Formats: sequence, structure tokens, C-alpha cells
Amino acid sequence: MGDFLSQFAELFANYDVLGAFWVNIQLTFWAAIFSLILGTVLALMRISPIASLQWAGTAYVNILRNTPLTIIMTFMFLAVWTQLQIRMSDDFATNFFRFAVIGLTVYHAAFVCEAIRSGVNTVPLGQAEAARAIGLPFLPAARLIILPQAFRGAIAPLGNTLIALLKNSTVAAAASVSTETSTLMREMIESNSDLIYAIFMTFAIGFVILVIPIGLLTTYLSNRLAVRR
Repeated sequence: MGDFLSQFAELFANYDVLGAFWVNIQLTFWAAIFSLILGTVLALMRISPIASLQWAGTAYVNILRNTPLTIIMTFMFLAVWTQLQIRMSDDFATNFFRFAVIGLTVYHAAFVCEAIRSGVNTVPLGQAEAARAIGLPFLPAARLIILPQAFRGAIAPLGNTLIALLKNSTVAAAASVSTETSTLMREMIESNSDLIYAIFMTFAIGFVILVIPIGLLTTYLSNRLAVRR
């Protein structure tokens, strides 16, 4: 046991493990915000009375949900930066960090959209009909009546999407983010193959510590804010 603890100490002394996890947390934070915004817009498109918007929202969701995240991240690096020469920042590390956030956002927005749409299904149909009856247009009705209840009903699936986003943030290595956990883990294994069990446990425990509070908070809020019938 003491030998195992000394291996952990050696890893933390020689590598910035906490810094790597902090990069993943930042990727998750920003991508979660932008995914929620874009996913909400997509959900509105999918439930709108305009057929062309419904088609566009459905096409986006179906295409992005069935496209591997690694391909999207690689596209951000090889196409957007290498071929199109689009830069998000003059700083090399910041540039690829922002590309990774965009890649995570466009991918997970499709799942956020479906989570919100599942919440919309929990809203009684009579409320939407009542909104139309008093003359409310679609957007005001969605903003004032449908979405507030839909978000309450979508807390659980949104929480699951956030957990998936946190774990998927490790794919940022494909967008050349060199300071996050998967890149550091690969570097540690290449340099310390004799410590592979300690390395694996370090990152496994780290993600468990991050994921469990999200799950507990999601469960609490889902029960606390559930729409009562």
C-alpha cells in the first residue's frame, strides 16, 4: 500500500495532473454554456410550426448525433485551421482550446436539443393550446410557458449530457489541445510504463470525483423541480 501511495506521489510531483483536469473542467464549462444556448435554439426549431425550421433542426440533430466526436475535432484542426487558416486567437494554445470548445459545442448541442425536447413532452398539451387561445405567438408562448416547464422536466437528461460532455472533453486532444488529461495520460504512460496502474487509477479516480457530484446534483434538482401533476 505504501509503495502504491509513493507511486501516486511521484506522478503528482512530476506532472501537472490537477492542471490537466482543470483544462478539462474549463472545456466542459464553456462547451456546456454554448451547447445549452445552441441546443435550446435547435429545440425551438424542432417544435416550431414552420416546416423548414423543423426540417433544419431535425437534419442537424440526426447528422451530428451520428457523427463521431473525434471526426468533428479532427475537422476543426485539419480543415478549419490548416486549410481555411481560420484563427480564434494569436496564442497557439488558446487557439486550439477555442476550437475544441466549438467542436464540443456543435456535437453536444444535438443531445441538449433532444433533452429539452423530451422536457417539452412533459408539458401538458392544454397549456400550449391555452397560450394560442389567448393570442400568444409561438416564441412568447415558448419563452413564457413551454420552456420554463420543459427545462424542469429535462434536468435529468441534461445532467446525463453534461456528464457525457465532461468525459468527452478528453477528445480535445484530437483538436491539438495538449494540456488536457488524455494527452497527459499518454505522456505519463510513455515515460513511466512501470507505473501504469497508478496512472490509470489517478485519472479514473479524478473523473469519478468530478462526475459523482454532477449526478447527485442532477438527481436532487430533478426531484426538487419536477413538474407536479
